[in-house]
Amino acid sequence: MSNQALSKSVLITGCSTGIGRATALRLVRAGWKVYATARSVEKLGELEAAGCRTLALDVTDEASMAAAVRRVEQEDGAVGVLINNAGYSQSGALETVELEDVRRQFETNVFGLLRLTQLVLPGMRRQGWGKVVNIGSMGGRLTFPGGGAYHATKYAVEALSDALRFEVRGFGVDVVLVQPGLIRTEFSQTAVGGMSASLEKADGPYAGFNSAVARSTQEAYVKGPLAKLGGEAEDVARVIQRALEARRPRARYTVTASAKVMLAQRAMMPDGMWDAFLRTQFPQPGARS
Repeated sequence: MSNQALSKSVLITGCSTGIGRATALRLVRAGWKVYATARSVEKLGELEAAGCRTLALDVTDEASMAAAVRRVEQEDGAVGVLINNAGYSQSGALETVELEDVRRQFETNVFGLLRLTQLVLPGMRRQGWGKVVNIGSMGGRLTFPGGGAYHATKYAVEALSDALRFEVRGFGVDVVLVQPGLIRTEFSQTAVGGMSASLEKADGPYAGFNSAVARSTQEAYVKGPLAKLGGEAEDVARVIQRALEARRPRARYTVTASAKVMLAQRAMMPDGMWDAFLRTQFPQPGARS
């Protein structure tokens, strides 16, 4: 371990809205030194006023990620805590989703997460202490129709987190996976907005299905059983703080009743039963009435 003071500085991605913003505010108010980041730093004025340091960081750009990590290391010696929050959802039947859109989603949700983790780990290892918090989803353990591309990224985050947890524990680094359920943020609007290309194929075999997925995604956040079991971004921020302050954090933290109920339901159902359940919620493409 280095003789320099231990850095517990927190670097958070995707802080312009939602979970990232709520986490930055909660942690800085609790006394943590927080570097709040977003692609457009001008969106972070409220966080700066609250005491956060603000940095431009695009998780799809190598130079941007390296510059942000270098800045923290110059000021504090190391990134003590990395919270990989940046991510988004897109929906649509897989046959209708443009591959370029799928690649873009993996760049943000998976490759950016992994590359930024690679960049901060040397500093964590030097000081013999660090925490990596990956924001996954209940969607990393179950799959809804129309969300295949998004779910694939979150399944990947599950695998990366499990492997990394074993690989870095001996260096004093903890890896924590947070699995939110339905969280009322701008997330649903982004997901539906990402379906525009799919919905343009209005005369295709998936037209009715894609429209139903768009409606159900929007409605899930405002009405229905999952909405009642959902939560706010602050609920996730509270769990993240608890994980950071725990002497021995758990490998996984599931957030909101919606996540706990859906994950338990999926675990009890064989695949055929799960598919039958989904047919009560979504129209099945190609199925004859």
